[in-house]
Amino acid sequence: MALDRAVCDELLSTTRAVRKRLDLARAVPRAVIEECIALSMQAPTGSNSQGWRWVVVEDAEKRGALADLYRRGGEAYLSSAAEQSAEGEDAQTHRVFSSALYLMEHLHEVPVHVVPCLEGRPPGDMPAAMMAGLFGSIFPAVWSFQLALRARGLGSCLTTLHLVHEAEAAELLGIPDDVMQVALLPVAFTVGTDFRPADRPPASTITHWNGW
Repeated sequence: MALDRAVCDELLSTTRAVRKRLDLARAVPRAVIEECIALSMQAPTGSNSQGWRWVVVEDAEKRGALADLYRRGGEAYLSSAAEQSAEGEDAQTHRVFSSALYLMEHLHEVPVHVVPCLEGRPPGDMPAAMMAGLFGSIFPAVWSFQLALRARGLGSCLTTLHLVHEAEAAELLGIPDDVMQVALLPVAFTVGTDFRPADRPPASTITHWNGW
C-alpha cells in the first residue's frame, strides 16, 4: 500500500504538545482511547517484550489527586522557568512555559489522564545502555498513541512531573510495585485542529555525518 506522504508528513510535523487548546468541556469516548492504544501496540519494542501497560483515568476525584501530585512535583520549577523565559528573547520558549503553567492549573479539568507504564522496575545501578533499551520499549508506543489521537482530532502532551511522587500515584491507582510509570498524558479533543509545524532550525545544524 502506497502511503500519502503529504498526509503522513503533516501528521508528523503538526502533532504538537497541546495544553491551552485542550477542550476541557467535551467528553472523550472510551472507544477512541481504546483505538489509539490498539494502534500503539504496533510500535516496536525491545526484545519483543511488549511490556506496555496503560492506566486510563476518567474518575474526577482521581484526576484531581493526580493533578495535585503534578503541582507538587513541578510548581516551583515551572513558575521559575516561566519567569526566567519571560525575561529572555526566545518568545517560543516563553509560550511553552506559559502553557505548561496553564496545564498545571487546569490538569484536573482535562477529561482523561493516561499513564503509560512498563512491567518491571530497573535496579538503581542499571547501565545506561540497558536503561535506554528499557525506555526505548515504551516511548515509541507513547508517540504512536499521540499520533493516533491527533488523527482523530484529539491532543495530548507528554508530562513527567507527577513522577516525583510516583509511589503516591501508584497507591492512588492501584499500580503494582513491579510496574513503572513513565509519564502522564492529559488527553482531550482539541479546540480547532489547525496546528502548524513549530519553528525549528534546519536539520543541517544538528546533523553530523561520519563523526561529530
